[in-house]
Amino acid sequence: MNLVHLIGEIHSSPELHLLSNGRRQVKFTLTTQESYLDVQGAKKIRKNWHTLSAWGRWVQFLNEYGTKGTSVAIEGRIVSRFYHDRGSRKMFSEIEINDLIIL
Repeated sequence: MNLVHLIGEIHSSPELHLLSNGRRQVKFTLTTQESYLDVQGAKKIRKNWHTLSAWGRWVQFLNEYGTKGTSVAIEGRIVSRFYHDRGSRKMFSEIEINDLIIL
């Protein structure tokens, strides 16, 4: 099963991409936080950045309401893509949104 749940803040405003096949896609960055105790017992916060993409009905929704700093809950799946860059094969992973709630 490939299922991801994230709660965080939109870090970069969604960017609209028009593909050659006529489809529209939105990409943006989401930050999440987690807390932990360091070796001295002090509470620390770690930020994580996630690249997200959305298709279909989420394109218009995120263009209208997806501004930087907005808190959201995301349900999606991890998608990995491969490409060639200067003769070497590289991989890129992102979260593809299935459902989204503005908090």
